[in-house]
Amino acid sequence: MTAVYIGLAGMAGALSRYGISLALNNGVSSYLPWGTLLCNLAGCLLLGKLAYSEWLARYPKARAAVTTGFIGSFTTFSTLSWEFFELLEHRLYASAVLYFLFSLWGGLLCIHLGKRANFLRLKRGSSE
Repeated sequence: MTAVYIGLAGMAGALSRYGISLALNNGVSSYLPWGTLLCNLAGCLLLGKLAYSEWLARYPKARAAVTTGFIGSFTTFSTLSWEFFELLEHRLYASAVLYFLFSLWGGLLCIHLGKRANFLRLKRGSSE
């Protein structure tokens, strides 16, 4: 049954990413694939928040559906790699480097911020 939840959540994540990419990515003529970047950074922020969530830890099936299913298909490493490669092929070297750095360091920062937001909430909750 967990696989079904993951599959349904994965479908929602993939369709969400597709919609955002359609709205924000303008092909290789754009300097950065903003839709993919937004999805990857938002997914990292959400993953950082939810992976450390005590509430979600109580429901392993929901946790697998949200983290592996939704976030796993909402974010994309293969598309990031492909778009990076396309920027290089079109000799948009500065854009390619910016895209790579924003994706990698921005993703790490978003994971950290999501985790920290979760701990701040827990800390605030324990002092009340």
